[in-house]
Amino acid sequence: MTTVVANQGLHIWHVAALGLGVLLSGLATGHVVLNKRDSRAAIAWVGFIWLIPLVGAVLYFIFGVNRIRHKAALLRRSLERYRAQPTQDECLPEELQRHLPDHGGYLKMLARVVGGVVERPLLPGNRIDPLVNGEEAYPAMLEAIQHARRTISFVNYIFDRDEVGVAFAHAFGEAARRGVEVRVLIDAAGGRYSWPTIFHKLRQEGVKYARFRPAFALWHLMSMNMRTHRKILVADGCLGFTGGMNIREGHCLQRQPPNPVQDIHFRVEGPVVTQMQEVFADDWLFTTGEALRGDAWFPKTESAGQVLARGVPDGPDENFEKLLWTLLGALSIARHSIKIMTPYFLPDPVVVSALNLAAMRGVLVDIILPASSNLPFVRWASRAMWEQVLQHGCRIWLTPPPFDHSKLMLVDGCWVLLGSANWDPRSLRLNFEFNVECYDVEFAQRLDRWVETKRKVAHPVTLEEINSRPMPARLRDGIARLLTPYL
Repeated sequence: MTTVVANQGLHIWHVAALGLGVLLSGLATGHVVLNKRDSRAAIAWVGFIWLIPLVGAVLYFIFGVNRIRHKAALLRRSLERYRAQPTQDECLPEELQRHLPDHGGYLKMLARVVGGVVERPLLPGNRIDPLVNGEEAYPAMLEAIQHARRTISFVNYIFDRDEVGVAFAHAFGEAARRGVEVRVLIDAAGGRYSWPTIFHKLRQEGVKYARFRPAFALWHLMSMNMRTHRKILVADGCLGFTGGMNIREGHCLQRQPPNPVQDIHFRVEGPVVTQMQEVFADDWLFTTGEALRGDAWFPKTESAGQVLARGVPDGPDENFEKLLWTLLGALSIARHSIKIMTPYFLPDPVVVSALNLAAMRGVLVDIILPASSNLPFVRWASRAMWEQVLQHGCRIWLTPPPFDHSKLMLVDGCWVLLGSANWDPRSLRLNFEFNVECYDVEFAQRLDRWVETKRKVAHPVTLEEINSRPMPARLRDGIARLLTPYL
């Protein structure tokens, strides 16, 4: 009798487990069908879910659901975003012909695309100056902080507590003590790149600061990857700095730091600075609940130059994939040349196809990467992808050490995209980024000459070189490439 009861109980458990497996597999399959845009990924997940019942569904809900985007949208959906009234008339796409007589005819298509994607006006009257490495960027930024009279806003990913970081913290403190409203926002993960962290020094200086999103708290696991990678400094609402440079001594090459890093940053004047301030104000409100409003933060900005510019924010919230669409738009309209500088090159299949199509229609596509990387695993994954673009006519160049962290895209010597984003899934899908698109021949050609100095000393990568790698290296690179979505 006892054996019969035990068998019946075991049978019930089997039926219950089977029913639970079928239920979860059905729910997971429905989620895949409704939410996965890539048909190949959808088919793979459905097959995996039903091949390993119960376990497959559980693994899908753990690894296959884009919780970061959902969490970001949930956290920021009630954010009261601020948009200042432009002090300059918007440059409509149809007016580009007047500003760029030789290029405006087809660039207006790109301007229309980016305008529709980011929903921000293209503003005339800007001046943008490149600042190479910490030797040029940091003194200019510190001078702007020292001369600020009303407000300073600053957001960055890495803010080390070294000689450079302490100088910035002291400058922020000095500004606060003379009555300037100072707001400093540092990513919680990026702020831990040095120990002790810079946060204690900021408190000592009396600087009002905040950390963007907890880095490793167990109750925030869903948003652990929601990092701000933006680099923005705005003084008095009218002078800005942006680009790819963090705050750390490694960018000052003349000091011969142990881990030198080349980079480029930009000094920005004109109406587009207001868009930089808007992005910072949104992030500060999201992090602290404090709204930055009024003339002190958003003064009237005057025309300072001839560059047409527009801010391109990107993130896993409502700005999801806006940068990706901007890149694809620029790749599609290029006629003569595309030059890309990025420290991390892990493009998805759509970007690879766009690069190859540009090269196949006769556009000279140059992708300039560092020969040495601070992240070997990312370099392995990147190398596994080079063949995909080399075989269709794109060119890859490797710049000599020290590691080059510069981020630029130039099209036809008249359009520039600069800012914080890399060409990898983390920048294009996970991080909060800020870039600026610029329309101006003189500015673009100035940067083009600088990029050419890099390319001329770089090593050209060939298909033969890639295909002749030893089998262990090819296997290592291929395995690293499989983890590209998580790098």
